[in-house]
Amino acid sequence: MERKRSSNADGRDGVGENNVNPVNTHVFITVPEEDLGFSGNLKKYGKKCIQGSKQNALLIGLLLSVVMGILLGLVIRSTKDKFSKREVMYLGFPGELLMRMLQMLILPIILSSLISGIAGLDGKTCGKMGLRTIGYFTVTTFMAVFLGILLAMTIQPGGNADRSSMRRYGKAEPLNSADTFLDLIRNVFPDNLIVTCFNAYRTKEVRVPIMSIPVVNLSATTTSTITTETMTTESPLATTLNETEEVQYDISLLNEGTGKPNVLGIVTFAILFGIMLGRMGERGKPILAFCDCLVEVTMKLFTFFLWYSPFGIAFLIAAKIVEMEDFSVLLGKVGMYFITVLIGLFIHGSIVLPLIYFVLVRKNPYTFIYGISQALATAFGTSSSSATMPVTLKCLEHNNHVDSRVASFVIPVGATINMDGTALYEAVAALFIAQVNNQSMNFGNIITISHCRFCGRCWSSPSWTRHHGDSFSGRGTSH
Repeated sequence: MERKRSSNADGRDGVGENNVNPVNTHVFITVPEEDLGFSGNLKKYGKKCIQGSKQNALLIGLLLSVVMGILLGLVIRSTKDKFSKREVMYLGFPGELLMRMLQMLILPIILSSLISGIAGLDGKTCGKMGLRTIGYFTVTTFMAVFLGILLAMTIQPGGNADRSSMRRYGKAEPLNSADTFLDLIRNVFPDNLIVTCFNAYRTKEVRVPIMSIPVVNLSATTTSTITTETMTTESPLATTLNETEEVQYDISLLNEGTGKPNVLGIVTFAILFGIMLGRMGERGKPILAFCDCLVEVTMKLFTFFLWYSPFGIAFLIAAKIVEMEDFSVLLGKVGMYFITVLIGLFIHGSIVLPLIYFVLVRKNPYTFIYGISQALATAFGTSSSSATMPVTLKCLEHNNHVDSRVASFVIPVGATINMDGTALYEAVAALFIAQVNNQSMNFGNIITISHCRFCGRCWSSPSWTRHHGDSFSGRGTSH
């Protein structure tokens, strides 16, 4: 802040020689800020800090909530050896409310933002953006799988693991690759839009008994020895008639819901609806105006909910920490697996993706990451791409100034089909299990693993992929 000093026109302070009114003869001389001294500079920087804190109050609150959640979880955990499910539920109840608030906004945000964004684009532009989006997600998922395999082969996380302390748990469901692919297509084109909002489609194989065949087993129970002059033989004195039934089964295909929204179907419907609405021209303006208004109302409602997020995230993290098993035992069994995955996630998120951004955009990627830091903090606490979607849209449009039409198209699609982190840790997990069981992995096995992880994570909806595969545990820790 600059301080101004008054002086007369003749260079002297105060009133002139002829007692002229000083108001008419004063001029102002600017004093440089360096002349303010230490106290002036301190006041200047203090005002800047206060202004910055006001502008980033929510971000600071989210970061503090993560720290407070970890500390709260550790303190509560130290008071008791084991907590019941009900106690953990009580602790995480404020976080559960946050998840419900965010998930409540998923459907209106996806529908309104996608329809509004797509309707404002011509068909050619929309097609280019779709191809680039799918291409980018495909490339980054492949990079994540490749990085996970490379780290697992280099670090060998399962080489020194104690297999005797691990046990299998859970039951693997029979899985058919054709059913998985067909379910994907069925979910892209849902038959009921209302059901799609809360249930995704999944095919399940069920063994159904079709007939019973009686089986008779005849066996001797006791024998006696008969001796003659020439030979000695054993003759059965009694026999037992055992009748059992052999049940034959047939495989029946059961169509069941996953209990999770079919986000892929909702996105498909919104995209097609937006394209058709844009082609209607003036006749579609009323619906387009309604969608624009719905986007604005939903974002205002989300902003209102967002101020509750630091409180909810703190209790979500605390409940997860209390629910976990003994850290020392857990790290002793699968510690190297955790370290390998964390290294992979750090490299992929802090080096690979920023490098792609820099090559394509020619801008500082870490400035962009700072702009979405609220979304990152929310994602860390909620562990849900869908629940974080409203925060991500808000950060992209307001902080990073991304075109709302682009953000409205890319974010819902990415939250549905793009899961780089999951692809990375599952690739590490597959090799970790092989190393624990002393199974050698040749080049063909590695290619098979990379292909399965790539296809499974790039084109599978998160609402049902969690059902595919086994789990292993060190005292109940799934991978």
